[in-house]
Amino acid sequence: MMILLENRSLLKVSGNDAESFLHSQFSNDIRHIDEKKVQINAYCQHQGKVIVIPWVIKKRDSYYLSIPSEMKDIVLSKLNMFKLMSQVDIEDFSKKIYQYGLIGESNTKSYQICDDLSLLTSREVLTDYHNNSLWEIECIKKILPEVYASISEKHIPQSFNLDINQFGVSFTKGCYPGQEVVARMHYLGNPKRRLFHFTSKFEAFVGDTLNVNDSRSLKSSGQVIRVAKDDNKFHFLAVFEAGQINNHIFLNNDQSKIVNLVHE
Repeated sequence: MMILLENRSLLKVSGNDAESFLHSQFSNDIRHIDEKKVQINAYCQHQGKVIVIPWVIKKRDSYYLSIPSEMKDIVLSKLNMFKLMSQVDIEDFSKKIYQYGLIGESNTKSYQICDDLSLLTSREVLTDYHNNSLWEIECIKKILPEVYASISEKHIPQSFNLDINQFGVSFTKGCYPGQEVVARMHYLGNPKRRLFHFTSKFEAFVGDTLNVNDSRSLKSSGQVIRVAKDDNKFHFLAVFEAGQINNHIFLNNDQSKIVNLVHE
């Protein structure tokens, strides 16, 4: 199944210093990128909070960053601010290259994201594609996080499970913005919040809160970061307190709006 990813933009980073520049900005090891796969990264600010989660692919000597379109101007501004005297060109290729998500299939030109999800780029519009919500639901089922403007700079990479098996964070690559905070949490602490898949018959939006009852009052224990709807329910990913996961969980302080944990 092929789905046009209409809500994603693509930036091209090229030049003699492209590899070293991105390696110094992102959380994963750009030097060891697999050219047949999408490399997931966190782009953090100095406190270790995630600004955006770029999907990075490499084509020959150039790198392409796939990000939510609403985050494009923020990322362009940040990258251009930090490139200084580096020999790096950063271009917006959003109107030159189309992005397609592949579910349960791949081809020689696609880049594997995880399991049966792949990314295909094309300079031509391909006519055989399906509804974007199908892609969103599959990403949610795979616990694949996304960061939009309303939750940007709110959570550390561990809250998005990016540290697990070093999926989106390398702990051996060296410095990048926020690296000390992210590494300290990895070596000295246990993340309080993790990413979970929930469903509900009630509508949810990115940025909504998840609440539980403690002994005396309602407690905010999580935040919705990604949402999609199928025929009869809403699927969403939420950063949530792992210690509260077995409690009665509901949306936005309304105890009638029950949500259910999906056990993967």
